[in-house]
Amino acid sequence: MTMNRLIPAILCALAASLHAQQVKTFEIKADDWAEGEPPKEVFVVDGTIKIAARDGNKAIVIDPVPVTDASAQLAESAAGNASITARVLAIKRARSTPRFGISVHGMSGYRLLVTPAKKMLELVKGDATIASTPFTWTSDAWLILKLEAKRSGGDAWTITGKAWTPDTPEPAEPLLKHEDSGLKGQGKCAIWATPFSGEPVYFDDIQISIEVPAQ
Repeated sequence: MTMNRLIPAILCALAASLHAQQVKTFEIKADDWAEGEPPKEVFVVDGTIKIAARDGNKAIVIDPVPVTDASAQLAESAAGNASITARVLAIKRARSTPRFGISVHGMSGYRLLVTPAKKMLELVKGDATIASTPFTWTSDAWLILKLEAKRSGGDAWTITGKAWTPDTPEPAEPLLKHEDSGLKGQGKCAIWATPFSGEPVYFDDIQISIEVPAQ
């Protein structure tokens, strides 16, 4: 191979190595943690978050005092595709209902939120609702949420959200889907809740899959 051909080949190989990715997975359960203050694996961004028991199992709990947009980040920071699945239980009081969900790619990334006051499942980024669909939420019952952000080619990304009950299979198709471009695709997955009803919100059986730079 001549030098003129060798240099582009070397540059292509170097670029490929710089962009090489590996997938890391995390399964987060609270059963092995002591009740009370969360361990370092749960990075509290805002609100009061603790470990407490529900239905005989421990869970990560967002406390209703104070009532704020509480969140906690989990696992490692993604540098590419990211997904989070979590089992969530929230409770209404009289006509007051909470808002809760999960997110990918840090504080400015996409959030999948259940908003009972609107009877909606929403895909939110920043202060903007990007997509929504009617959704019936049941108080005091576990619900599974799944949010994924995947590259679909070049700078294009596909964001999908699902919600289903533990006694039914995961839906084959997402309830919400959105195409985006130019995302940084960086940051940690997180759990979110705004306990307007004055009741705690429980998160358990959290599964996270992220792309990170290859070692």
